[in-house]
Amino acid sequence: MTRTAIVTGAGQGFGLALTTALAERGTTVVACARDGDRLRRALAGLPGVVALPGDVTDPGFRAELVGAAGPGLDLLVHNAGELGPSPLPRLGEYPLDPLRGVYETGVLAPLGITQLALPALRANGGALVTLSSDAAVEAYEGWGGYGSAKAALDQLAAVLGVEEPDLHVYAFDPGDMRTAMHQRAFPGEDISDRPEPASVVPAFLRLLDASPPSGRYRAADLGAAA
Repeated sequence: MTRTAIVTGAGQGFGLALTTALAERGTTVVACARDGDRLRRALAGLPGVVALPGDVTDPGFRAELVGAAGPGLDLLVHNAGELGPSPLPRLGEYPLDPLRGVYETGVLAPLGITQLALPALRANGGALVTLSSDAAVEAYEGWGGYGSAKAALDQLAAVLGVEEPDLHVYAFDPGDMRTAMHQRAFPGEDISDRPEPASVVPAFLRLLDASPPSGRYRAADLGAAA
């Protein structure tokens, strides 16, 4: 069983649902998000959860985050991400400054945290999970910014899986979920047909418990409730 975990983007959506489930399993979770008030409200009363507000694009905060987890860290979940502008722009008109923000949050920050966390993860034979998306492997109009960042993150996970054979490194694709980010991607549309994030968490936990070889896994293939 996981002893100590870091979950980024834990103030809402899938990150919050996963943090709750891990805490219920007895895991100590260091949970971070940019919005400190929302993070503390969301996690209030959860046993063994350390709410640590901060921005993963800040190197100082990344060091604080990994330091808070300590040497017992054996699970690192890169859930934090940045959608980019809404409505989603086509690549031909995509403003580059917001795109840099998407890559900073979705690619460079996870790698920066991973580099700091590797000594503990190696010592504990731990697991590293990046949150993927079908936009990483499929071409959807308007999803070029977010999708290319997720594709890059998938590749980082794949290479880390080769370079770190003693770790379990997974890219986990949860599928569409009813989240604030997904709503921003479809402004004005009804997304109530998408599953709640909590319904996808069991698939994530099955992945951890089964400990298959490093690779990319879809919640739909792991029997997630929809």
